[in-house]
Amino acid sequence: MKPGYSLMKHYLQFKDFRAEEYAYVFERARVIKQRFKNYEKYQPLVDRTLAMIFEKASTRTRVSFEAGMYQMGGSVVHLTTGDSQLGRAEPIEDSARVISRMVDIVMIRTFEQTKIECFAAHSRVPVINGLTNEFHPCQILADLFTYLEHRAPVNARGFEMDSLKGKVVAWVGDGNNMANTWLQAAEILGFTVHVSTPGGYEVDPAVAGIRDTGCYKVFADPREACRGAHLVTTDVWTSMGYEAENEARLKAFADWCVDADMMALAQPDALFMHCLPAHRGEEVAAEVIDGPQSVVWDEAENRMHVQKALMEYLLLGRIG
Repeated sequence: MKPGYSLMKHYLQFKDFRAEEYAYVFERARVIKQRFKNYEKYQPLVDRTLAMIFEKASTRTRVSFEAGMYQMGGSVVHLTTGDSQLGRAEPIEDSARVISRMVDIVMIRTFEQTKIECFAAHSRVPVINGLTNEFHPCQILADLFTYLEHRAPVNARGFEMDSLKGKVVAWVGDGNNMANTWLQAAEILGFTVHVSTPGGYEVDPAVAGIRDTGCYKVFADPREACRGAHLVTTDVWTSMGYEAENEARLKAFADWCVDADMMALAQPDALFMHCLPAHRGEEVAAEVIDGPQSVVWDEAENRMHVQKALMEYLLLGRIG
């Protein structure tokens, strides 16, 4: 184990952190973003190297991690299965042992959660989940930060985290990695998720890894899921790796397009989020994603700021 990693943590799913850790990371993200907006140089990760490993294609994940690490003073190594042994016959365990001897932190975007867990089990440095089939914790980290930024007061310690308690997030669409991660976040931070999916695409609580089934409610009608919600969010109907199901999904999800009527049932000041890329006219109407309640561009930018705070925390621990 490298010096300085006596309390090494990984971030493989949302439930890896406690509520008080999220309060700290959100406050660090707020401060780091403010410095970025004020053009203040802040480089606590000089001489640190991030390895980014991609088995799934990426735009926002790559740009946000790469730009963020450079802004923090570090450097980046970009790997794909096409230009490394990861796509060949080398065991994951061996790749982890080698890569983690040469860098300070690793981000992996891959398919099965078991792959990233195996890598982390044999890594000498922190590992971050940039997306797997089962979870997308960095995205929900950004989504919650965006909600707090828009709706939570700031006190001497940072965001008023109690602003999340009792709130309702409406998840409309596929019971995918995003939905699983929202359920974990609800269990930890005290809000409720209204889940509405077509039949056959439900969230599996066992896969989501939650113990408190009271943190979510299931609705057959997506309109009812949106009723009274403080945040309405969705994702593409066909996630990466499921392209062969696209035609069947287009039919199954036809009534799960977030439109103006659904948003009208939510709270008057409800926000709309989408992790992007979006297909206007499929999972969301153009009038919603491009409308006044949409915060998708803040949400996309905030991936970079929360991930900077996350890397700082994993590498340096608490500051001050």
